[in-house]
Amino acid sequence: MVKPKIHNNSKDPDKDFKIEQSTLYLKYSLLLGDLDRWIPAVQEYIKNMQDPITEINLDGLKKIDSAGVAAILQLKDELIKNSKDVKIVGGSPSIRKKIGLFSYQEPPASRDRRRMSFFESTAESFLNFYHDYMVRYFTLAADVLYWSVTDIFKSRTHRKGEFYNQAVLIGVNAVYIICMLSFIIGLVIALQSAAQLRNFGANIYIVDLIVISMMREMGPLITAILVAGRSGSAIAAEIATMKVTSELDAIKTMALNPIRFVIVPKMHGSIITMPFLTILANVMGILGGMLIAYLYLDIGPEIFINRMGETLYNRDILIGILKSLVFAVLIVLTGSFFGLNVEEGAEGVGKVTTQAVVVAISIVIIADSIIGLIFY
Repeated sequence: MVKPKIHNNSKDPDKDFKIEQSTLYLKYSLLLGDLDRWIPAVQEYIKNMQDPITEINLDGLKKIDSAGVAAILQLKDELIKNSKDVKIVGGSPSIRKKIGLFSYQEPPASRDRRRMSFFESTAESFLNFYHDYMVRYFTLAADVLYWSVTDIFKSRTHRKGEFYNQAVLIGVNAVYIICMLSFIIGLVIALQSAAQLRNFGANIYIVDLIVISMMREMGPLITAILVAGRSGSAIAAEIATMKVTSELDAIKTMALNPIRFVIVPKMHGSIITMPFLTILANVMGILGGMLIAYLYLDIGPEIFINRMGETLYNRDILIGILKSLVFAVLIVLTGSFFGLNVEEGAEGVGKVTTQAVVVAISIVIIADSIIGLIFY
């Protein structure tokens, strides 16, 4: 056993600790400047000892910093080689708090999991999906919709010109592709139906088929799918890139809300432009059907328009507009959700962009089915 040392005001490292009955007593201060002289002295004592040390007592320690904590933990690891267990005991509340603050924690030991049954794995997958996607998606939806409504009445929070910029990017730039594809789809629907209707002598009902299908279903759905593929992917890629490059963090440091600053203008631009795009898609699809009705069924434009007035109701138009508004909200929310949850740097941007398009189109189709069940 090493005899206890009597402390004095010298810089002798032996005076800063003592060893009694397998316990190492630390005294005074254990700061960064003390380590160069303290650690070699303790290690030298440990080499010459016969009995292993099982405790490190901190009752006499008055000051410690992160370097001192690291030194104690390193010393503990060295002592464990000669002893099965070494405990750190004593110390004032402030010393123990610093020990806990700067201590590293061992990762939990991996335990072998038993093979789960099909129902258990299904339930676990559902719970993970619920917490990782559904809860976070609806939380984001609540934030975006709240700020989208409140910011209408707060002009000071608007980024000057951003609403018009988003309206052009989401709506105006998509006019040509939507008009062209809607015209072609209306033309194809009428062409495929013309032969069957002509066999039964029901040529005039081509008007009912084209008008109702375009107004209620195809017009809003075609517009939403094209906007989801075109603008939904752009929204996801833009927000994901901003997160990867820490631009969203920079926005937060300027005391700005990223949802209000980035997402809300896109939501406003999408909600305003989607109904107009849907109306254009309806008109172009009906024009395509009118062309086929004239060429194959000898139904002139005047007869077509008169019949359309008898077939079309305000309810059909309003349901199509309602669908377009719902689809606009879902597309922006889905693109923003995947953009905000990007991982793995630049590679993750491409992944979330693809996921955003696929999920947005899927959600749009599901929402279209639900609305159809409600109103029809």
